[in-house]
Amino acid sequence: MKILVTGGAGFIASHVAQAYLDAGHQVVVLDNLSSGTRDNLPPGARFIQADVRDPGLAELLAAERFAVINHHAAQISVPASVQDPRFDAEVNLLGLINLLQAGTAHGLERFIFISSGGAIYGDMDDPPASEDLAPRPASPYAVAKLAGEYYLDYFAQNFGLPTVTLRYANVYGPRQVPHGEAGVVAIFMDCLMTGRPPVIYRHAEMPRGMARDYVYVADCVAANLAALEAGQGAYNIGTGVETTTLELWQTVQRAAGRELDHSFGPVRAGDIKRSALDASRAARELGWRPAHDLAAGLAETWAWRLARG
Repeated sequence: MKILVTGGAGFIASHVAQAYLDAGHQVVVLDNLSSGTRDNLPPGARFIQADVRDPGLAELLAAERFAVINHHAAQISVPASVQDPRFDAEVNLLGLINLLQAGTAHGLERFIFISSGGAIYGDMDDPPASEDLAPRPASPYAVAKLAGEYYLDYFAQNFGLPTVTLRYANVYGPRQVPHGEAGVVAIFMDCLMTGRPPVIYRHAEMPRGMARDYVYVADCVAANLAALEAGQGAYNIGTGVETTTLELWQTVQRAAGRELDHSFGPVRAGDIKRSALDASRAARELGWRPAHDLAAGLAETWAWRLARG
């Protein structure tokens, strides 16, 4: 089938685009290269440099007649959304609506949307959370992602468009870079490479740092492959395991066989204290389960980082 992958020059979506190509699909990548890079583009994918907010996308979708849109393109920084909620909403909501309107007008058969289980549920009293937990978004980024899910529901109900939302936990793996809006794993590995001690942000109630659910990028790719054929509605994509930032830092050091000091800093605006995702629904309906534990995923990621230099 013919698939449009937005954000496909970025960390996660470039892996997804490659997997779609490997499965025999025709892939077009759309990316404005604000954070992605041409080096991530998989051979065999056609590339279009454009922004998801561009009204001219209607003409593109009319000409291409995509069967599926896989929508990874986003403003992904929680702190940036706090500083500029208008820009966050323009990208994460208006860009989504632009694609949904153009897609439903031009024969789209399925829409896969990437949301954030690590953000929309807010602080959790008793992780891991299932999809039945009432969302409590604590940042403009989380609010926009949750609103995006509601827009998908609207288009599904009113236009008959099958939609699947994948609520990622904290994703890490090869191609995640330590600058821009990087994840903490990439930052920690860069600290080990440069000898610069990291800062671990913590709340007074969380002396070992915030607790997160870390899911390996290859497992997210498997969920995107499953979502091409199965599912409707929202699915958590995570391991269900809480790992504090200090525990993560210690595990990264073991994976690398290196040691380095660290310091602590105060919690940042929009950060939540505890988060982990129950992926039982994805197991039942998508046949998806994570295949990598944290130690194995970090070992593969460190090997990639060393090879990169």
